[in-house]
Amino acid sequence: MINRRIILASSSPYRRELLRKLGLDFGCVSPGVDETPLDKETPEQLVARLALEKARAVAHCNRDALIIASDQVALLNGRILGKPGGHEAARRQLADASGNEVLFLTSLVLLDSASGDYQSEVVPFNVHFRRLTESEIEGYLSKERPYNCAGSFKSEGLGITLFERLEGEDPNTLIGLPLIKLSHMLAEAGIRLLED
Repeated sequence: MINRRIILASSSPYRRELLRKLGLDFGCVSPGVDETPLDKETPEQLVARLALEKARAVAHCNRDALIIASDQVALLNGRILGKPGGHEAARRQLADASGNEVLFLTSLVLLDSASGDYQSEVVPFNVHFRRLTESEIEGYLSKERPYNCAGSFKSEGLGITLFERLEGEDPNTLIGLPLIKLSHMLAEAGIRLLED
């Protein structure tokens, strides 16, 4: 029996859908954190810091809850690919990714707001893009419009057709919430998902 309030520190509909897979009763709170990288911060440090800041921001107003927070960056040749925001930027991102490997770093934090204790992890996931034609890129963008997605694709939709192969321990990581790691963290916090 789960007797702790669980809150997802996110406004992402993708993370909300992923968390529903675990059958948990949870609420969502948008953390409203400034995501600007710090000077000389590595991508790993950036996502780890942002997930913890999101969890702490939500914990501030929720004193007895387990807070789940996550952040993600996509890296192409060591350069962070942000959310494109529009068609032209998305077209450029996909053209650059064509025939290349994109590394996704997804951070995960489970914070107990009652004690302040937390678990944290950064989970890597590699996406190998196949060579894409200009018409494939345009066709994909007109069908999916992935302008609010890091790397300009939605792997849970037609984005899967852009890839040659995926490498990682948990495909949910690519969408933004590593459920395998989260299950382990929840068990560590006393929540065993398969027990009544």
